[in-house]
Amino acid sequence: MPFKANAARRHRIPKQRYRVTNWAEYDAALRQRGSLTVWFTKEAIAVWRAEPRTTRGGQAHDSALAIKTALTLRAVFRLALRQTEGLIGSILQLLGLDLAVPDHSTLSRRAETLAVPNRSPNPRRPVHLLVDSTGLRLCGPSEWLVEKHGTRRRRSWRKLHIGVDAETGQILASELTTSDVDDGSQVEPLLDQITAPLASFIGDGAYDQAGIYGTIAKRYPEADVIVPPRSTAVPSDTAGSTPTQRDRHLQSIQEHGRMGWQKRSGYARRALVEAAISRIKRVIGDGLRSRTEPRRATEVAIGIDALNRMFELGRPESVRIA
Repeated sequence: MPFKANAARRHRIPKQRYRVTNWAEYDAALRQRGSLTVWFTKEAIAVWRAEPRTTRGGQAHDSALAIKTALTLRAVFRLALRQTEGLIGSILQLLGLDLAVPDHSTLSRRAETLAVPNRSPNPRRPVHLLVDSTGLRLCGPSEWLVEKHGTRRRRSWRKLHIGVDAETGQILASELTTSDVDDGSQVEPLLDQITAPLASFIGDGAYDQAGIYGTIAKRYPEADVIVPPRSTAVPSDTAGSTPTQRDRHLQSIQEHGRMGWQKRSGYARRALVEAAISRIKRVIGDGLRSRTEPRRATEVAIGIDALNRMFELGRPESVRIA
């Protein structure tokens, strides 16, 4: 057992227990996630063939929605491109439709430039935005191959930055970057994808930067920035006369402790973005299979779009058990 010598001195918090109150509806929504009729829609069939080009160049056989439908099936059911081609062909055959099946080479090539708009509508109400980042590994030698034969090549990975609506749990914004990119530098690209007003911005200690406070104050003067100051943080020079939000956080931590500050400020809701990251890795996967950066960006956008669509089918409503 790790830290066994300090077990008696560790702070123990009992695990919270919850009960799902809408289990029948949520159970039906979980079954719908595996239904082909959810992902292979009538709208996609209606515009399966690409519209004739009015400019010079080759004529595409499949529309952008047809390519997006195929890539969505690939993400939801975790298929390779060739298996995706076979699945699309079998669906068209069962439906008796005389439509062309996009081959695996076309799917890979079209993913390079495919635009995937976020289907999650930005609400008109002020949004409580939860931000965080996680790592996604790139395709490469498996753990067995490394253990069996050894390798000097380090496993590469990319960093996914997301912004989650605290009320609905849907992912409103996302950015895929290299692993060496700072979390704070992606705040503006995430905010650019959100058209709704911002009620609060909640992130972990990686977002404790003066530039982030200034960026959010410039865009949304009324928004609360709820970020835990680092342990070595000190108040600003104007804390006595005109305290900043960060100064007020430091004062609250000094008076009530960090746990008390979390409850009073609403920082505890940040656990919802960690739950969203867990859903991405459990439902869509924890790795990227594409070989180029544009295709990886499309792969991430397709996965997030599918996850938001799953959330629209139904989500659990839980109550805490005392």
